[in-house]
Amino acid sequence: MIFGTPNTPSTIKILMLGSGELGREVVLEAMRLGVEVVAADRYEGAPAMQYAHRCHVLDMQDPAAIRALIESEKPDYIVPEIEAIATDTLRELEEEGWNVIPTARATQLTMDREGIRRLAAEELGLVTSPYRFASTIEEFRAAVDAIGLPAVVKPVMSSSGKGQSTIQTRADIDAAWAYALEGSRGRSVRVIVEGFVAFDTEITMLTVRTQNEGTLFCPPVGHRQERGDYQESWQPERLSPVALAECERQAAAITEALGGTGLFGVELFIQGDTVIFSEVSPRPHDTGMVTMATQDMSEFELHVRAILGLPIGEIRLRSPGASAVILAAEAGVNPRFTGVAASMFDPRIKLRIFGKPSTRPFRRMATAVAYADTVEEARKLASEAASRVSVVVDPA
Repeated sequence: MIFGTPNTPSTIKILMLGSGELGREVVLEAMRLGVEVVAADRYEGAPAMQYAHRCHVLDMQDPAAIRALIESEKPDYIVPEIEAIATDTLRELEEEGWNVIPTARATQLTMDREGIRRLAAEELGLVTSPYRFASTIEEFRAAVDAIGLPAVVKPVMSSSGKGQSTIQTRADIDAAWAYALEGSRGRSVRVIVEGFVAFDTEITMLTVRTQNEGTLFCPPVGHRQERGDYQESWQPERLSPVALAECERQAAAITEALGGTGLFGVELFIQGDTVIFSEVSPRPHDTGMVTMATQDMSEFELHVRAILGLPIGEIRLRSPGASAVILAAEAGVNPRFTGVAASMFDPRIKLRIFGKPSTRPFRRMATAVAYADTVEEARKLASEAASRVSVVVDPA
């Protein structure tokens, strides 16, 4: 492959479909290699748009708009960064010769939890929690009865924990249904009801499928969630040799079934030496932001190298590390951040402000990452740094 210059006939061009904070880091890594980057999203001023060579605002679920954008820009690589995209159109475009990362099928299957859960449990035989799907309140109540309480409810199509809740008693059922539909992305009115897993820890297995080096794994990333969304992550999570080997086996199985090249975030529950598959994202994972502090190559650099067929070699952990999120408390515009200087009380701490133009309650606006001699120390540094930063907004 010859690497050209942006905005010339020799350029390599990537189109980002979705331009959030994870896409922003992918854009930056690609641009460091002289790649021309076009960023698209449903709203203006998305984080990745602030760095890309060109930007487009469109309805990401409009098949005609997606096709028109791709035919106009003629990218070498189409890189979805969000779930809510016209995936049927991506499959059609891939069949016509366009290169979707990792594959259009992977994007389509992982767009909703039903497709990926059926692939993992029913086709690949991976261990999962018990589950049922529902499209009406009557089906939902029957699914809860079949699974039993407590049960976890999620829209089949959502991200960042939107619409997710845990049903503790039967009095919670109707509210959980309404909340799941409210948090659903796109046009889906379907939910998954899962049996509650009493896990020791939950991890993300960052898994890289390459053109020439097979499947590679980052050291496991532990994380803690609230409201279905990650609050802090750390690397490495200590696992037994048996559990680690099983994590890698399951991650390899699901990513091989999805195909293509790039980095995947495979979420797993750990109970002793037992590994239970949860979800997979065919792109960098929010919990993997910790790799900006821990690894020689962050998950974003790994993703770009895998897409372009560049060598990776050994994925090295330089130091234990951690990340901690900084959330908005309310809805508003014109976000400002106080306490930035105070958060940088130790040179091992780095702050990443995403540049989102508006807020809502619990929206992730920034993260603190830190490295240290131990995971425990790194978690303390990252959490303390994040706690010193506040988000101030004007009313919308």
